[in-house]
Amino acid sequence: MLTHLSVRHFATVDQLELEPENGLTVISGETGAGKSVIIDALGLTLGDRADSSVVRHGHDRAEVLATFDVSDNPAARQWLSERELDDDNQCLLRRTVRADGRSRAYVNGTPTPLAEVRDLGERLISIHSQHEHQALLKKEAHRQLLDNFADARDLAGTVRENWRSWQKARRAHDDALNQAREQNEREELLRFQLEELDALALQEGELQELEQEQQRLANAEGLIRICQQSLGALYEGDDGTCNDHLSQVSHWLDDARRQDEGLASIADTVESARLQVEAAADDLRHYLEKLDLDPERLSQVEERLSQCYTLARKYRIRPEELVEHHQGLLSESEALGNVDAHLHALAEAESAAEKQYMDSALTLGKARRKAGQSLTQQVQKQLTALGMKAAVLEARLSECNPGADGLEDVEFLFSANPGQPLKPLGKVASGGELSRVSLAIQVICARNLTVPSLVFDEVDVGVGGGVAEIVGRLLRELGSHAQVLCITHQAQVASQGHQHWQVSKIQGDDTTHTRIHGLDNAARVEELARMLGGVEITESTRTHAKEMLNKAQAA
Repeated sequence: MLTHLSVRHFATVDQLELEPENGLTVISGETGAGKSVIIDALGLTLGDRADSSVVRHGHDRAEVLATFDVSDNPAARQWLSERELDDDNQCLLRRTVRADGRSRAYVNGTPTPLAEVRDLGERLISIHSQHEHQALLKKEAHRQLLDNFADARDLAGTVRENWRSWQKARRAHDDALNQAREQNEREELLRFQLEELDALALQEGELQELEQEQQRLANAEGLIRICQQSLGALYEGDDGTCNDHLSQVSHWLDDARRQDEGLASIADTVESARLQVEAAADDLRHYLEKLDLDPERLSQVEERLSQCYTLARKYRIRPEELVEHHQGLLSESEALGNVDAHLHALAEAESAAEKQYMDSALTLGKARRKAGQSLTQQVQKQLTALGMKAAVLEARLSECNPGADGLEDVEFLFSANPGQPLKPLGKVASGGELSRVSLAIQVICARNLTVPSLVFDEVDVGVGGGVAEIVGRLLRELGSHAQVLCITHQAQVASQGHQHWQVSKIQGDDTTHTRIHGLDNAARVEELARMLGGVEITESTRTHAKEMLNKAQAA
Protein backbone atom coordinates (compact mmCIF):
# COMPACT_ATOMS: atom_id res chain seq x y z
CA MET A 1 0.00 0.00 0.00
CA LEU A 2 0.98 3.63 -0.48
CA THR A 3 2.34 4.94 2.81
CA HIS A 4 3.82 8.30 1.89
CA LEU A 5 3.70 10.76 -1.01
CA SER A 6 6.04 13.75 -1.22
CA VAL A 7 5.66 16.37 -3.95
CA ARG A 8 8.00 19.33 -4.49
CA HIS A 9 7.84 22.11 -7.10
CA PHE A 10 5.29 20.23 -9.22
CA ALA A 11 2.77 22.35 -11.18
CA THR A 12 0.97 24.50 -8.56
CA VAL A 13 2.39 22.50 -5.63
CA ASP A 14 5.38 24.01 -3.88
CA GLN A 15 5.69 21.32 -1.20
CA LEU A 16 3.26 18.63 -0.15
CA GLU A 17 3.46 15.60 2.16
CA LEU A 18 0.72 12.94 2.39
CA GLU A 19 0.47 9.75 4.45
CA PRO A 20 -2.52 7.72 3.19
CA GLU A 21 -4.01 5.07 5.45
CA ASN A 22 -5.95 1.88 4.82
CA GLY A 23 -9.55 2.06 3.74
CA LEU A 24 -11.22 4.73 1.61
CA THR A 25 -9.58 8.16 1.50
CA VAL A 26 -11.66 10.81 -0.26
CA ILE A 27 -10.16 13.98 -1.70
CA SER A 28 -12.36 16.99 -2.38
CA GLY A 29 -12.02 20.69 -3.11
CA GLU A 30 -13.18 23.47 -5.35
CA THR A 31 -12.94 23.03 -9.10
CA GLY A 32 -9.45 24.07 -10.20
CA ALA A 33 -7.97 23.74 -6.73
CA GLY A 34 -5.51 21.12 -7.94
CA LYS A 35 -7.02 17.79 -6.90
CA SER A 36 -5.88 16.06 -10.07
CA VAL A 37 -2.34 17.36 -9.52
CA ILE A 38 -1.99 14.73 -6.82
CA ILE A 39 -2.96 11.97 -9.26
CA ASP A 40 -0.64 13.42 -11.92
CA ALA A 41 2.25 13.51 -9.45
CA LEU A 42 1.60 9.93 -8.38
CA GLY A 43 1.38 8.86 -12.02
CA LEU A 44 4.76 10.48 -12.61
CA THR A 45 6.42 8.16 -10.10
CA LEU A 46 4.72 5.22 -11.83
CA GLY A 47 6.39 6.00 -15.15
CA ASP A 48 4.02 8.43 -16.89
CA ARG A 49 5.50 10.71 -19.53
CA ALA A 50 6.53 14.17 -18.38
CA ASP A 51 7.86 17.41 -19.82
CA SER A 52 9.17 20.69 -18.51
CA SER A 53 5.64 22.12 -18.09
CA VAL A 54 5.21 20.19 -14.80
CA VAL A 55 8.10 22.07 -13.18
CA ARG A 56 6.82 24.89 -10.99
CA HIS A 57 7.76 28.32 -12.31
CA GLY A 58 10.94 29.66 -10.78
CA HIS A 59 12.42 26.25 -9.94
CA ASP A 60 14.95 24.14 -11.81
CA ARG A 61 13.25 20.79 -11.24
CA ALA A 62 10.20 18.97 -9.84
CA GLU A 63 10.52 15.93 -7.61
CA VAL A 64 7.98 13.33 -6.50
CA LEU A 65 8.59 10.45 -4.08
CA ALA A 66 6.10 7.65 -3.41
CA THR A 67 6.77 5.09 -0.70
CA PHE A 68 4.98 1.73 -0.68
CA ASP A 69 4.83 -1.00 1.93
CA VAL A 70 5.11 -4.27 -0.04
CA SER A 71 5.06 -6.69 2.90
CA ASP A 72 1.66 -8.00 1.68
CA ASN A 73 2.46 -7.68 -2.03
CA PRO A 74 4.32 -10.82 -3.19
CA ALA A 75 4.24 -9.78 -6.87
CA ALA A 76 6.05 -6.50 -6.15
CA ARG A 77 8.51 -8.21 -3.78
CA GLN A 78 9.38 -10.78 -6.42
CA TRP A 79 9.88 -8.05 -9.05
CA LEU A 80 12.24 -6.17 -6.74
CA SER A 81 14.09 -9.30 -5.68
CA GLU A 82 14.71 -10.45 -9.26
CA ARG A 83 16.44 -7.13 -9.95
CA GLU A 84 18.22 -6.99 -6.57
CA LEU A 85 16.29 -3.83 -5.65
CA ASP A 86 14.51 -5.17 -2.56
CA ASP A 87 14.81 -3.12 0.63
CA ASP A 88 13.18 -4.69 3.67
CA ASN A 89 9.57 -4.73 2.33
CA GLN A 90 9.77 -1.09 1.26
CA CYS A 91 9.60 0.30 -2.24
CA LEU A 92 10.48 3.93 -2.84
CA LEU A 93 9.76 5.39 -6.28
CA ARG A 94 11.41 8.72 -7.05
CA ARG A 95 11.04 10.80 -10.20
CA THR A 96 12.69 14.09 -11.06
CA VAL A 97 11.91 16.36 -14.01
CA ARG A 98 14.25 19.21 -14.92
CA ALA A 99 13.22 22.53 -16.37
CA ASP A 100 14.89 21.52 -19.65
CA GLY A 101 12.53 18.52 -19.91
CA ARG A 102 14.98 15.77 -18.94
CA SER A 103 13.79 13.34 -16.29
CA ARG A 104 15.11 10.41 -14.28
CA ALA A 105 13.38 7.63 -12.38
CA TYR A 106 14.67 5.67 -9.38
CA VAL A 107 13.55 2.52 -7.61
CA ASN A 108 14.93 2.25 -4.07
CA GLY A 109 17.65 4.71 -5.02
CA THR A 110 18.69 2.94 -8.23
CA PRO A 111 18.22 4.66 -11.63
CA THR A 112 15.65 2.61 -13.56
CA PRO A 113 14.22 2.85 -17.13
CA LEU A 114 10.64 4.12 -17.33
CA ALA A 115 9.43 0.90 -18.97
CA GLU A 116 10.67 -1.02 -15.92
CA VAL A 117 9.08 1.51 -13.56
CA ARG A 118 5.73 1.15 -15.34
CA ASP A 119 6.01 -2.62 -15.08
CA LEU A 120 6.58 -2.35 -11.33
CA GLY A 121 3.83 0.25 -10.98
CA GLU A 122 1.24 -2.20 -12.30
CA ARG A 123 2.02 -4.35 -9.25
CA LEU A 124 1.72 -1.49 -6.77
CA ILE A 125 -1.30 0.63 -7.64
CA SER A 126 -4.13 0.92 -10.18
CA ILE A 127 -5.40 4.35 -11.28
CA HIS A 128 -8.90 4.67 -12.73
CA SER A 129 -9.43 7.92 -14.61
CA GLN A 130 -12.59 9.98 -14.94
CA HIS A 131 -12.20 9.60 -18.70
CA GLU A 132 -12.08 5.79 -18.71
CA HIS A 133 -15.74 5.58 -19.67
CA GLN A 134 -14.78 7.12 -23.01
CA ALA A 135 -12.72 3.98 -23.71
CA LEU A 136 -15.95 1.98 -23.67
CA LEU A 137 -16.88 3.72 -26.91
CA LYS A 138 -14.08 1.82 -28.62
CA LYS A 139 -14.56 -1.86 -29.32
CA GLU A 140 -10.79 -2.46 -29.02
CA ALA A 141 -10.93 -1.55 -25.33
CA HIS A 142 -13.56 -4.21 -24.56
CA ARG A 143 -11.19 -7.12 -25.21
CA GLN A 144 -8.47 -5.60 -23.04
CA LEU A 145 -10.92 -4.90 -20.22
CA LEU A 146 -12.24 -8.47 -20.30
CA ASP A 147 -8.69 -9.85 -20.30
CA ASN A 148 -7.87 -7.72 -17.25
CA PHE A 149 -11.00 -8.96 -15.50
CA ALA A 150 -10.07 -12.57 -16.35
CA ASP A 151 -6.54 -11.96 -15.01
CA ALA A 152 -5.38 -13.13 -18.44
CA ARG A 153 -3.07 -10.26 -19.41
CA ASP A 154 -0.01 -12.52 -19.38
CA LEU A 155 -1.85 -15.16 -21.39
CA ALA A 156 -2.94 -12.52 -23.91
CA GLY A 157 0.69 -11.44 -24.18
CA THR A 158 1.70 -15.05 -24.82
CA VAL A 159 -0.90 -15.31 -27.59
CA ARG A 160 0.47 -12.18 -29.25
CA GLU A 161 4.02 -13.50 -29.04
CA ASN A 162 2.97 -16.91 -30.40
CA TRP A 163 1.13 -15.17 -33.25
CA ARG A 164 4.29 -13.28 -34.20
CA SER A 165 6.31 -16.50 -34.09
CA TRP A 166 3.78 -18.30 -36.28
CA GLN A 167 3.72 -15.50 -38.84
CA LYS A 168 7.52 -15.39 -38.91
CA ALA A 169 7.67 -19.16 -39.53
CA ARG A 170 4.98 -18.90 -42.20
CA ARG A 171 6.85 -16.13 -44.04
CA ALA A 172 10.08 -18.14 -43.91
CA HIS A 173 8.30 -21.16 -45.41
CA ASP A 174 6.60 -19.07 -48.13
CA ASP A 175 9.87 -17.36 -49.04
CA ALA A 176 11.61 -20.72 -49.32
CA LEU A 177 8.83 -22.03 -51.58
CA ASN A 178 9.21 -19.01 -53.85
CA GLN A 179 12.96 -19.47 -53.93
CA ALA A 180 12.54 -23.15 -54.75
CA ARG A 181 10.57 -22.24 -57.87
CA GLU A 182 13.37 -19.93 -58.99
CA GLN A 183 16.01 -22.54 -58.24
CA ASN A 184 15.01 -24.85 -61.11
CA GLU A 185 16.63 -22.53 -63.64
CA ARG A 186 19.63 -22.10 -61.36
CA GLU A 187 20.04 -25.87 -61.09
CA GLU A 188 20.14 -26.20 -64.90
CA LEU A 189 22.85 -23.56 -65.15
CA LEU A 190 24.85 -25.16 -62.34
CA ARG A 191 24.60 -28.56 -64.00
CA PHE A 192 26.05 -27.19 -67.27
CA GLN A 193 28.86 -25.27 -65.55
CA LEU A 194 29.80 -28.26 -63.38
CA GLU A 195 30.00 -30.48 -66.47
CA GLU A 196 32.56 -28.07 -67.96
CA LEU A 197 34.59 -27.82 -64.75
CA ASP A 198 34.39 -31.55 -64.06
CA ALA A 199 35.70 -32.20 -67.58
CA LEU A 200 38.59 -29.82 -66.94
CA ALA A 201 39.29 -31.49 -63.56
CA LEU A 202 41.84 -28.85 -62.62
CA GLN A 203 43.67 -29.74 -59.39
CA GLU A 204 44.89 -27.47 -56.63
CA GLY A 205 48.28 -25.99 -57.66
CA GLU A 206 48.13 -27.57 -61.12
CA LEU A 207 47.79 -24.27 -62.97
CA GLN A 208 51.02 -22.92 -61.49
CA GLU A 209 52.83 -26.15 -62.36
CA LEU A 210 51.51 -26.00 -65.94
CA GLU A 211 52.62 -22.41 -66.36
CA GLN A 212 56.09 -23.25 -65.08
CA GLU A 213 56.31 -26.33 -67.34
CA GLN A 214 55.18 -24.29 -70.33
CA GLN A 215 57.91 -21.72 -69.67
CA ARG A 216 60.50 -24.48 -69.41
CA LEU A 217 59.42 -26.33 -72.55
CA ALA A 218 59.09 -23.17 -74.62
CA ASN A 219 62.67 -22.15 -73.73
CA ALA A 220 64.23 -25.63 -73.62
CA GLU A 221 66.79 -24.99 -76.44
CA GLY A 222 68.22 -21.92 -74.79
CA LEU A 223 68.22 -23.59 -71.38
CA ILE A 224 70.18 -26.58 -72.70
CA ARG A 225 72.78 -24.31 -74.26
CA ILE A 226 73.20 -22.23 -71.10
CA CYS A 227 73.36 -25.30 -68.84
CA GLN A 228 76.00 -26.99 -71.09
CA GLN A 229 78.13 -23.84 -71.14
CA SER A 230 77.80 -23.48 -67.37
CA LEU A 231 78.72 -27.14 -66.81
CA GLY A 232 81.81 -26.74 -69.02
CA ALA A 233 82.95 -23.64 -67.18
CA LEU A 234 82.40 -25.23 -63.81
CA TYR A 235 83.74 -28.76 -64.26
CA GLU A 236 84.00 -30.32 -67.70
CA GLY A 237 85.84 -27.72 -69.84
CA ASP A 238 89.18 -28.25 -71.55
CA ASP A 239 90.78 -24.88 -70.74
CA GLY A 240 90.95 -24.61 -66.98
CA THR A 241 87.54 -24.98 -65.35
CA CYS A 242 86.43 -23.33 -62.15
CA ASN A 243 86.95 -26.65 -60.42
CA ASP A 244 90.54 -26.88 -61.76
CA HIS A 245 91.40 -23.41 -60.49
CA LEU A 246 89.89 -24.05 -57.07
CA SER A 247 91.73 -27.40 -56.82
CA GLN A 248 95.05 -25.67 -57.61
CA VAL A 249 94.40 -22.91 -55.03
CA SER A 250 93.38 -25.50 -52.44
CA HIS A 251 96.64 -27.43 -53.07
CA TRP A 252 98.71 -24.27 -52.67
CA LEU A 253 97.02 -23.27 -49.45
CA ASP A 254 97.37 -26.78 -47.98
CA ASP A 255 101.14 -26.48 -48.51
CA ALA A 256 101.23 -22.95 -47.09
CA ARG A 257 99.28 -23.76 -43.93
CA ARG A 258 102.18 -25.98 -42.83
CA GLN A 259 104.21 -22.77 -42.47
CA ASP A 260 101.35 -20.66 -41.06
CA GLU A 261 98.28 -22.24 -39.45
CA GLY A 262 96.51 -18.88 -39.83
CA LEU A 263 95.75 -19.90 -43.44
CA ALA A 264 93.76 -22.96 -42.26
CA SER A 265 90.33 -21.31 -42.28
CA ILE A 266 90.97 -19.79 -45.73
CA ALA A 267 92.06 -23.16 -47.06
CA ASP A 268 88.91 -24.78 -45.66
CA THR A 269 86.72 -22.10 -47.27
CA VAL A 270 88.32 -22.64 -50.69
CA GLU A 271 87.92 -26.42 -50.38
CA SER A 272 84.25 -25.90 -49.42
CA ALA A 273 83.75 -23.74 -52.49
CA ARG A 274 85.34 -26.44 -54.68
CA LEU A 275 82.98 -29.04 -53.28
CA GLN A 276 79.94 -26.77 -53.87
CA VAL A 277 81.05 -26.24 -57.48
CA GLU A 278 81.30 -29.99 -57.86
CA ALA A 279 77.79 -30.42 -56.38
CA ALA A 280 76.40 -27.71 -58.68
CA ALA A 281 77.94 -29.48 -61.67
CA ASP A 282 76.25 -32.75 -60.62
CA ASP A 283 72.88 -30.93 -60.34
CA LEU A 284 73.35 -29.43 -63.80
CA ARG A 285 74.04 -32.89 -65.27
CA HIS A 286 70.82 -34.24 -63.72
CA TYR A 287 68.84 -31.20 -64.96
CA LEU A 288 70.20 -31.63 -68.49
CA GLU A 289 69.27 -35.31 -68.44
CA LYS A 290 65.62 -34.36 -67.87
CA LEU A 291 65.60 -31.30 -70.12
CA ASP A 292 64.63 -32.47 -73.57
CA LEU A 293 63.21 -30.73 -76.58
CA ASP A 294 59.57 -32.06 -76.54
CA PRO A 295 57.29 -30.09 -78.90
CA GLU A 296 54.43 -32.58 -78.38
CA ARG A 297 54.42 -32.12 -74.61
CA LEU A 298 54.62 -28.35 -75.05
CA SER A 299 51.55 -28.49 -77.28
CA GLN A 300 49.65 -30.52 -74.66
CA VAL A 301 50.54 -28.09 -71.86
CA GLU A 302 49.60 -25.03 -73.91
CA GLU A 303 46.26 -26.64 -74.87
CA ARG A 304 45.38 -27.30 -71.24
CA LEU A 305 46.37 -23.78 -70.21
CA SER A 306 44.21 -22.43 -73.03
CA GLN A 307 41.21 -24.39 -71.66
CA CYS A 308 41.83 -22.94 -68.19
CA TYR A 309 42.11 -19.35 -69.44
CA THR A 310 39.00 -19.72 -71.62
CA LEU A 311 36.82 -20.96 -68.73
CA ALA A 312 38.19 -18.24 -66.42
CA ARG A 313 37.19 -15.56 -68.92
CA LYS A 314 33.78 -17.17 -69.34
CA TYR A 315 33.09 -17.12 -65.60
CA ARG A 316 34.76 -13.70 -65.19
CA ILE A 317 37.27 -14.87 -62.62
CA ARG A 318 41.04 -15.14 -62.48
CA PRO A 319 42.48 -18.48 -63.73
CA GLU A 320 43.91 -19.24 -60.28
CA GLU A 321 40.34 -19.00 -58.85
CA LEU A 322 38.98 -21.84 -61.01
CA VAL A 323 39.45 -24.58 -58.39
CA GLU A 324 37.79 -22.49 -55.66
CA HIS A 325 34.94 -21.56 -58.01
CA HIS A 326 34.45 -25.23 -58.86
CA GLN A 327 34.16 -26.12 -55.16
CA GLY A 328 31.70 -23.29 -54.59
CA LEU A 329 29.44 -24.52 -57.39
CA LEU A 330 29.59 -28.04 -55.97
CA SER A 331 28.53 -26.76 -52.53
CA GLU A 332 25.69 -24.71 -54.01
CA SER A 333 24.53 -27.68 -56.05
CA GLU A 334 24.55 -29.85 -52.93
CA ALA A 335 22.52 -27.26 -51.03
CA LEU A 336 20.00 -27.04 -53.85
CA GLY A 337 19.80 -30.78 -53.83
CA ASN A 338 18.77 -30.60 -50.16
CA VAL A 339 16.01 -28.05 -50.80
CA ASP A 340 13.28 -30.63 -50.23
CA ALA A 341 14.64 -31.43 -46.77
CA HIS A 342 14.93 -27.70 -46.05
CA LEU A 343 11.34 -27.08 -47.13
CA HIS A 344 10.15 -29.99 -45.03
CA ALA A 345 11.92 -28.59 -41.96
CA LEU A 346 10.37 -25.14 -42.54
CA ALA A 347 6.92 -26.66 -42.98
CA GLU A 348 7.28 -28.54 -39.71
CA ALA A 349 8.45 -25.36 -37.94
CA GLU A 350 5.42 -23.48 -39.28
CA SER A 351 3.07 -26.25 -38.19
CA ALA A 352 4.60 -26.33 -34.68
CA ALA A 353 4.31 -22.54 -34.36
CA GLU A 354 0.70 -22.66 -35.54
CA LYS A 355 -0.15 -25.34 -32.99
CA GLN A 356 1.52 -23.38 -30.19
CA TYR A 357 -0.50 -20.31 -31.16
CA MET A 358 -3.79 -22.21 -31.45
CA ASP A 359 -3.30 -23.94 -28.09
CA SER A 360 -2.66 -20.63 -26.29
CA ALA A 361 -5.44 -18.83 -28.19
CA LEU A 362 -7.97 -21.56 -27.34
CA THR A 363 -6.95 -21.38 -23.69
CA LEU A 364 -7.37 -17.60 -23.76
CA GLY A 365 -10.75 -17.93 -25.44
CA LYS A 366 -11.93 -20.33 -22.74
CA ALA A 367 -10.83 -17.89 -20.03
CA ARG A 368 -12.57 -15.04 -21.84
CA ARG A 369 -15.88 -16.90 -22.15
CA LYS A 370 -15.85 -17.83 -18.48
CA ALA A 371 -14.90 -14.29 -17.45
CA GLY A 372 -17.49 -12.81 -19.83
CA GLN A 373 -20.32 -14.68 -18.11
CA SER A 374 -19.10 -13.66 -14.66
CA LEU A 375 -18.57 -10.03 -15.67
CA THR A 376 -22.04 -9.84 -17.20
CA GLN A 377 -23.66 -11.17 -14.02
CA GLN A 378 -21.69 -8.91 -11.69
CA VAL A 379 -22.21 -5.79 -13.79
CA GLN A 380 -25.94 -6.53 -13.89
CA LYS A 381 -26.09 -6.46 -10.09
CA GLN A 382 -24.16 -3.20 -9.90
CA LEU A 383 -26.30 -1.53 -12.57
CA THR A 384 -29.39 -2.42 -10.56
CA ALA A 385 -27.81 -0.88 -7.47
CA LEU A 386 -26.90 2.22 -9.50
CA GLY A 387 -30.54 2.83 -10.43
CA MET A 388 -30.56 1.07 -13.82
CA LYS A 389 -32.80 -1.87 -12.95
CA ALA A 390 -33.91 -2.52 -16.51
CA ALA A 391 -30.49 -2.15 -18.07
CA VAL A 392 -28.75 -5.20 -19.53
CA LEU A 393 -25.06 -5.48 -20.41
CA GLU A 394 -23.60 -8.48 -22.17
CA ALA A 395 -19.95 -9.24 -22.96
CA ARG A 396 -20.43 -11.01 -26.28
CA LEU A 397 -17.67 -13.09 -27.89
CA SER A 398 -17.79 -13.87 -31.59
CA GLU A 399 -15.41 -15.97 -33.64
CA CYS A 400 -12.96 -14.18 -35.90
CA ASN A 401 -9.98 -15.06 -38.05
CA PRO A 402 -6.82 -15.90 -36.11
CA GLY A 403 -4.89 -12.80 -35.17
CA ALA A 404 -2.55 -11.30 -32.60
CA ASP A 405 -5.46 -10.86 -30.15
CA GLY A 406 -6.75 -14.39 -30.41
CA LEU A 407 -9.64 -16.17 -32.07
CA GLU A 408 -12.56 -14.03 -30.95
CA ASP A 409 -13.83 -10.47 -31.04
CA VAL A 410 -15.12 -9.02 -27.77
CA GLU A 411 -17.84 -6.41 -27.69
CA PHE A 412 -20.05 -5.07 -24.92
CA LEU A 413 -23.72 -4.93 -25.92
CA PHE A 414 -26.19 -2.82 -23.97
CA SER A 415 -29.88 -2.20 -23.57
CA ALA A 416 -31.15 0.51 -21.22
CA ASN A 417 -34.86 -0.24 -21.37
CA PRO A 418 -37.09 -3.35 -21.42
CA GLY A 419 -37.90 -4.64 -24.88
CA GLN A 420 -34.99 -2.91 -26.56
CA PRO A 421 -32.56 -5.21 -28.36
CA LEU A 422 -28.93 -5.40 -27.30
CA LYS A 423 -26.76 -3.11 -29.37
CA PRO A 424 -23.11 -1.97 -29.20
CA LEU A 425 -22.64 -0.02 -25.98
CA GLY A 426 -21.09 3.04 -27.60
CA LYS A 427 -24.04 3.49 -29.95
CA VAL A 428 -26.97 3.29 -27.55
CA ALA A 429 -25.82 4.46 -24.11
CA SER A 430 -26.24 8.11 -23.10
CA GLY A 431 -23.46 9.99 -21.32
CA GLY A 432 -24.91 9.34 -17.87
CA GLU A 433 -25.60 5.70 -18.64
CA LEU A 434 -22.09 5.27 -19.98
CA SER A 435 -20.63 6.78 -16.82
CA ARG A 436 -22.55 4.38 -14.59
CA VAL A 437 -21.73 1.36 -16.74
CA SER A 438 -18.07 2.37 -16.66
CA LEU A 439 -18.16 2.82 -12.89
CA ALA A 440 -19.80 -0.59 -12.39
CA ILE A 441 -17.17 -2.27 -14.57
CA GLN A 442 -14.29 -0.44 -12.88
CA VAL A 443 -15.48 -1.35 -9.39
CA ILE A 444 -15.91 -4.99 -10.38
CA CYS A 445 -12.56 -5.14 -12.13
CA ALA A 446 -10.90 -3.48 -9.15
CA ARG A 447 -12.12 -6.33 -6.95
CA ASN A 448 -10.28 -8.76 -9.18
CA LEU A 449 -7.00 -6.87 -9.20
CA THR A 450 -4.15 -8.10 -7.06
CA VAL A 451 -2.70 -4.63 -6.46
CA PRO A 452 -3.26 -3.38 -2.89
CA SER A 453 -3.95 0.27 -3.79
CA LEU A 454 -6.64 1.76 -6.05
CA VAL A 455 -7.12 5.35 -7.16
CA PHE A 456 -10.39 6.66 -8.61
CA ASP A 457 -10.21 10.09 -10.23
CA GLU A 458 -13.75 11.53 -10.34
CA VAL A 459 -15.27 8.28 -11.60
CA ASP A 460 -18.61 9.45 -10.17
CA VAL A 461 -19.03 12.04 -12.91
CA GLY A 462 -22.59 12.05 -14.26
CA VAL A 463 -24.30 10.60 -11.19
CA GLY A 464 -25.87 12.22 -8.17
CA GLY A 465 -28.41 11.84 -5.37
CA GLY A 466 -29.13 8.28 -4.29
CA VAL A 467 -26.97 6.83 -7.06
CA ALA A 468 -23.98 8.83 -5.80
CA GLU A 469 -24.58 7.38 -2.34
CA ILE A 470 -24.50 3.89 -3.84
CA VAL A 471 -21.24 4.76 -5.58
CA GLY A 472 -19.79 5.87 -2.25
CA ARG A 473 -20.85 2.63 -0.61
CA LEU A 474 -19.23 0.62 -3.39
CA LEU A 475 -15.96 2.48 -2.94
CA ARG A 476 -16.14 2.12 0.83
CA GLU A 477 -16.72 -1.61 0.36
CA LEU A 478 -13.61 -1.77 -1.80
CA GLY A 479 -11.78 0.06 0.96
CA SER A 480 -12.51 -2.79 3.33
CA HIS A 481 -9.97 -5.02 1.53
CA ALA A 482 -7.77 -2.50 -0.32
CA GLN A 483 -6.41 0.99 0.03
CA VAL A 484 -8.66 3.30 -2.02
CA LEU A 485 -8.08 6.98 -2.88
CA CYS A 486 -10.95 8.77 -4.56
CA ILE A 487 -11.20 12.33 -5.91
CA THR A 488 -14.84 13.38 -5.86
CA HIS A 489 -17.23 16.32 -6.18
CA GLN A 490 -20.12 14.34 -4.65
CA ALA A 491 -20.89 14.83 -0.97
CA GLN A 492 -22.64 11.43 -0.93
CA VAL A 493 -19.36 9.82 -2.01
CA ALA A 494 -17.14 11.95 0.25
CA SER A 495 -19.20 11.08 3.33
CA GLN A 496 -18.30 7.40 2.89
CA GLY A 497 -14.56 7.96 3.31
CA HIS A 498 -12.62 6.56 6.24
CA GLN A 499 -10.53 9.71 5.99
CA HIS A 500 -11.05 12.95 4.13
CA TRP A 501 -8.51 15.34 2.59
CA GLN A 502 -9.35 18.79 1.30
CA VAL A 503 -7.44 20.46 -1.52
CA SER A 504 -7.40 24.25 -1.71
CA LYS A 505 -5.69 26.85 -3.83
CA ILE A 506 -4.00 29.81 -2.18
CA GLN A 507 -3.36 32.78 -4.45
CA GLY A 508 -1.00 35.64 -3.69
CA ASP A 509 -0.17 38.71 -5.72
CA ASP A 510 2.16 36.77 -8.00
CA THR A 511 2.03 33.15 -6.84
CA THR A 512 -0.47 30.30 -6.58
CA HIS A 513 -0.10 27.36 -4.19
CA THR A 514 -2.04 24.10 -3.93
CA ARG A 515 -2.51 22.96 -0.35
CA ILE A 516 -3.95 19.69 1.03
CA HIS A 517 -4.78 18.80 4.60
CA GLY A 518 -6.75 16.19 6.48
CA LEU A 519 -10.14 17.03 7.98
CA ASP A 520 -11.51 16.15 11.40
CA ASN A 521 -15.25 15.49 11.87
CA ALA A 522 -16.17 19.14 12.31
CA ALA A 523 -14.19 20.19 9.25
CA ARG A 524 -15.69 17.30 7.27
CA VAL A 525 -19.18 18.55 8.07
CA GLU A 526 -18.25 21.99 6.73
CA GLU A 527 -16.72 20.52 3.58
CA LEU A 528 -19.73 18.27 2.96
CA ALA A 529 -22.01 21.25 3.49
CA ARG A 530 -20.03 23.22 0.92
CA MET A 531 -20.31 20.33 -1.53
CA LEU A 532 -24.07 20.15 -0.90
CA GLY A 533 -24.93 23.83 -0.68
CA GLY A 534 -22.60 25.65 -3.01
CA VAL A 535 -21.65 29.27 -2.27
CA GLU A 536 -23.90 29.95 0.74
CA ILE A 537 -23.85 27.38 3.53
CA THR A 538 -26.89 27.37 5.86
CA GLU A 539 -27.44 25.62 9.16
CA SER A 540 -29.90 23.38 7.41
CA THR A 541 -27.16 22.38 4.97
CA ARG A 542 -24.77 21.70 7.86
CA THR A 543 -27.42 19.58 9.60
CA HIS A 544 -27.93 17.62 6.39
CA ALA A 545 -24.18 17.16 6.01
CA LYS A 546 -23.79 15.99 9.63
CA GLU A 547 -26.60 13.47 9.25
CA MET A 548 -25.07 12.21 5.99
CA LEU A 549 -21.65 11.78 7.59
CA ASN A 550 -23.00 10.07 10.73
CA LYS A 551 -25.11 7.70 8.66
CA ALA A 552 -22.21 6.76 6.39
CA GLN A 553 -19.73 6.24 9.20
CA ALA A 554 -22.19 4.14 11.21
CA ALA A 555 -22.80 1.74 8.33
